[in-house]
Amino acid sequence: MKTIEYQTMDKSGLGPGPWMHEPDKKQWNDLTTGLPCLIVRNQLGALCGYVGVSRAHPDFERDYDNVEVRVHGGLTFANHCRPGPEDASICHLVEDGEDDHVWWLGFDCAHCDDEVPGSTFMRWGGLYRDFDYVTREVTGLALQLKARGEA
Repeated sequence: MKTIEYQTMDKSGLGPGPWMHEPDKKQWNDLTTGLPCLIVRNQLGALCGYVGVSRAHPDFERDYDNVEVRVHGGLTFANHCRPGPEDASICHLVEDGEDDHVWWLGFDCAHCDDEVPGSTFMRWGGLYRDFDYVTREVTGLALQLKARGEA
């Protein structure tokens, strides 16, 4: 899978902050685990992270409440690709020969201790979880999911 970054969201209404110069979506294959990974910015400007597992993985099509991993705020998403515009969808572009039928497990950075750029009640006082932070959380999630698949 190619690494692709998108910066297409109009963030002018979010106010100044580090989000202004960050990508709005990134897809890549984690080098250590080989798992497909995504970061997608939601409509409020918060970043969300996802790791895809294949049909052979024990957590494939399992509800996120039944997957024991440690990630920011806990898992909040489990589903197949969520269709939509490619630059904002929870889905990835695959190359020839790659499996596009994966189960995405993900988390969001819009919790009570997070600063959410587009939210009036979560705008100040929390900590903005930037692209570097979410990348570390996604790669950590990939490591945990890889280990669960090998157990």
